[in-house]
Amino acid sequence: MPALSAGCWERRTWDRSSRDWSARCAPAPFLQVSTRLRFLLAAHRGSTRRVATVLGVSQRAVQRWVTKKPGARRPPGPTQIRAIEDAVLARWQPRVRARLRAQAEAEGFVFHTRARFGFAAPAGSSDDPRVRWITQGLPGEVARELFAARDAGAGEQQQTAILARALGHAYFRDGGRRAHGLHIAFSEVEFADFSIC
Repeated sequence: MPALSAGCWERRTWDRSSRDWSARCAPAPFLQVSTRLRFLLAAHRGSTRRVATVLGVSQRAVQRWVTKKPGARRPPGPTQIRAIEDAVLARWQPRVRARLRAQAEAEGFVFHTRARFGFAAPAGSSDDPRVRWITQGLPGEVARELFAARDAGAGEQQQTAILARALGHAYFRDGGRRAHGLHIAFSEVEFADFSIC
């Protein structure tokens, strides 16, 4: 999976996306690994042992990352940087995330994607599955269903199925006014992003 960018990612789950809504307003210095480590240490009352447990590394590794002794500091590797990032995003601004969740469930959200999407139709049809850029407003019921699935431990495949059904209904079926009973194909997600209406 590529590194984080300001507003896009490849094949991320709804869980990661909901955290990213609030992470976009993080201050610029917070993007440094050393600042993220200090945040985790503050969240765990300065305990390198607790931070190490959260990150799945040894206590000594965390001590090497945060030491102030010249020559003794060692930077974390790419896997550890990703674990640090995930741990920080999981703890960053929980009230903002809760407010955004409530807003998405009440008012809906906008889903932006580039994926192979369409009906199972004859080749050459305008509805034939092909790579499309889609920006579609989805109702709050879809957000509630996605959050409920995530809270129940649903994987990416189940969340993608929920999004495919919702996109098919809103995009192709025009809210249930046409194209009833056709099977939606939604695969090969290259890009996915969510924004609040």
